[in-house]
Amino acid sequence: MTNHRKVEQVVTGMPTTDGAGVELVRVIGQPKLMDLDPFLLLDAFRSDNPDDYIAGFPPHPHRGFETVTYLLDGRMRHKDSAGNEGVIEPGGIQWMTAGKGIVHSEMPEQENGLLEGFQLWINLPASHKMSVPAYQEHGADKIPLEERAGSKVRVITGVTSLGTKGPVIQPLTSPLYLDVSLDANTEFSETLTATHNAFVYVIKGSLELDSTTLGRDQLAVLTKGDIVKLYSTRNAARFLLLAGKPLGEPVQRAGPFVMNTREELNQAYQDYQSGNF
Repeated sequence: MTNHRKVEQVVTGMPTTDGAGVELVRVIGQPKLMDLDPFLLLDAFRSDNPDDYIAGFPPHPHRGFETVTYLLDGRMRHKDSAGNEGVIEPGGIQWMTAGKGIVHSEMPEQENGLLEGFQLWINLPASHKMSVPAYQEHGADKIPLEERAGSKVRVITGVTSLGTKGPVIQPLTSPLYLDVSLDANTEFSETLTATHNAFVYVIKGSLELDSTTLGRDQLAVLTKGDIVKLYSTRNAARFLLLAGKPLGEPVQRAGPFVMNTREELNQAYQDYQSGNF
């Protein structure tokens, strides 16, 4: 029997700053939605004013989770303490597993023009929090584009109901990450693992979901179920659809570290301060 997902909670992104003063919208990780296991944070940045983003995110540490940077427009250069360096181009994804610890920076590779994208934090289970740091990086040309009637779906990770598979592999949380563009007055449906937590985030336009209208920068937390159906209105729309396996573990977080206990957090700070990252 099909169990349709419904809207459990609607959250509007909250303007804030991070890094060296980057203007962004915090959607997950704010008082109204501190997390949605395994998702710890979702930030959206969008500006054509260099003053909003040019300071970027200078070197900073992470331990115990994954950071996922997805760019729609603009270019971002990243460097880390292990000697890795590269540029995330429009439509590209960087999936970084911080594991036991890494220090990295993310700086806009431009001085003018639109910079738009997202950073998502995904938790790691206790058994993998001290794993060796790793990257999965893919340009726009490596991310499959699935075309349906009235819609286009970019598949970053996971497998769609039509069998399109994203390039990022992460069996620990089995995430689904879709970037969906809908023509006006179009229905979109997708099957989801019934026990996974899931949300929809509107990038532009508006959506109808379970008799609820969602606008730009709004996120809908979905109830459990094996299918989600939503509709664009009289204008075209674009949104993110994400789902992931909840870990069900205790979370202790402080700044750039996410662990399971306060003792582990303290150890993370000691290790960072003593140069053991």
